[in-house]
Amino acid sequence: MRSLFVILFLFLVHLLPAQVIPAGLPVLEERARINQLMSDSCTVSFNLRPIQNSGLFQDYGHQEVYKILNQEISYSLIPLISTVRFNTARPYGGGGYGMIPNVGVQQYVSTGFNLKYKFISIQFQPELLWASNNAFQGFGVNLPDKAIFDRFHTLNVGDHPERFGTKTFGKAWLGQSKITFQFGAFEIGGATQNIWWGPGQFNSLTFSNNARGFPHLTFNTTKPAKTFMGSFEGQIIVGKLVNSGIAPLQNQTLNDRFFKPLKDDWRYLNAMTISYSPKWLSGISVGLSRTFQQYSTMMQNDFGSYFPIFDPFQKESLFDENGTSVEFDALGRDQSATVFFRIVSKKYKGELYGEYGRRDHAFNWRDFIISPEHARAFLLGFIKIVPLSSENRFLQVRGEITHQQESVNRYLRYAGLGGEYSWHTHGVARGFVNDGIPLGVGIGMGSNVQTLEFSIVEKMDKMGILVERLANQQDFYYRAFGQQSDRKPWIDLSIGFLFDKKWGNLLLSSKLQIIHARNYQWQLDPASTPDFPVGENMTSFLAQTSLIYFWNKGKD
Repeated sequence: MRSLFVILFLFLVHLLPAQVIPAGLPVLEERARINQLMSDSCTVSFNLRPIQNSGLFQDYGHQEVYKILNQEISYSLIPLISTVRFNTARPYGGGGYGMIPNVGVQQYVSTGFNLKYKFISIQFQPELLWASNNAFQGFGVNLPDKAIFDRFHTLNVGDHPERFGTKTFGKAWLGQSKITFQFGAFEIGGATQNIWWGPGQFNSLTFSNNARGFPHLTFNTTKPAKTFMGSFEGQIIVGKLVNSGIAPLQNQTLNDRFFKPLKDDWRYLNAMTISYSPKWLSGISVGLSRTFQQYSTMMQNDFGSYFPIFDPFQKESLFDENGTSVEFDALGRDQSATVFFRIVSKKYKGELYGEYGRRDHAFNWRDFIISPEHARAFLLGFIKIVPLSSENRFLQVRGEITHQQESVNRYLRYAGLGGEYSWHTHGVARGFVNDGIPLGVGIGMGSNVQTLEFSIVEKMDKMGILVERLANQQDFYYRAFGQQSDRKPWIDLSIGFLFDKKWGNLLLSSKLQIIHARNYQWQLDPASTPDFPVGENMTSFLAQTSLIYFWNKGKD
């Protein structure tokens, strides 16, 4: 049964060895992960994506080989990807290759081609995005002045607009494109494609497919590099990030009073990740990621400014002769580091993974050991596959917890009970974002989410239910309202219905989600009284369909 499932999977995907699965692509990446639990054909860790040359795919589908001056050039078409997302009443949902917070209809389209000549690989896959960008009830209605001031405390250390302008929104860019030179398990070149670091399914603490891809130079592995002690995967990048240039709220009066405008400058990014799969521990991988960003005009002309990923992790090593960090802090560097693990058991047909990160490095090792909770975020997740009576039919149970809210350590570190910064924010470099969309976690600043899915999977088809709880912007809430407020946390409770189906060349992935927001935007119901406070609730809907069309059909 297991071998038949693998064969059917390979026949249905229609991808070429030279092609990659874009990071976070609906259906295909999920099925590749399931396939790894069912067979020995895949050796990648899924800690570095997009995956390519992974052993999951064989030469099915259509590939043209041309000879020019007796030199072979291979050519292949990339499937057409079209995603439509529709939100009523308020925005919801992330992970859309740069899709914006939107009410109404939003359309994403991408396709392209691959060329390969000897060790030169060219992938051209531009992306188009259009959104109706309708107005909606946002922040700032009937809230006390302190809450508004505290809200801008977080907004002024990030770049997270709740609406992208006042008109329809359109964007075209190079998308999942790249030009690289490949040698064995390695490649070097330039790209704009999305990358995903860490083992998460729905979120990542560093890079995911939430924002649109950014231009970067890369040196990375294309498949596990085997050594006597095990396999390694990794990537080093330098890139360019841009600000949105958009004020955070729809209420322009509040923006004019409180918002600190974004700097008219781009941000230099340097980041690295490495994942190790021990030879003697099958199915286990561990890894480390590190990121730095800094406004380009604040950089110095030395090696440490261009490659800060090689700096020590302890802040005390960066202090000046006076024993202070004044000179270092003046550089305005935003840094983060994460560690992660993934455990895959083919015997029990399941996987367990986690990621832990800090956005503020410890003063020294003693500080880290005493306060591991300081400035941290984490995620934990799992997948479990249960074979059913019908051949090639499985029950999939998967879930993930992402926690960004500051820990109680903030009460010790900072005066009062307000805390300081949230994950993906910084006092100088502002948000860890590209064009106003977070690069990693796409659920909101200081938010926590728990996601659980139950589904029946058969080949490329799926029917299932997803339940989710999203606690919105908890860092702001406890700073503004404390623990004794009549305004309660804004919690989104949702249930989604999932349906994936393949017909010939066409693959459909769809979701209909009902979201019930309790205490939406921390508002009070008109019937609320001081003695009996009642929050304002809102119910909305999210409908999303992704269509993937394979230009040339292989065998079924």
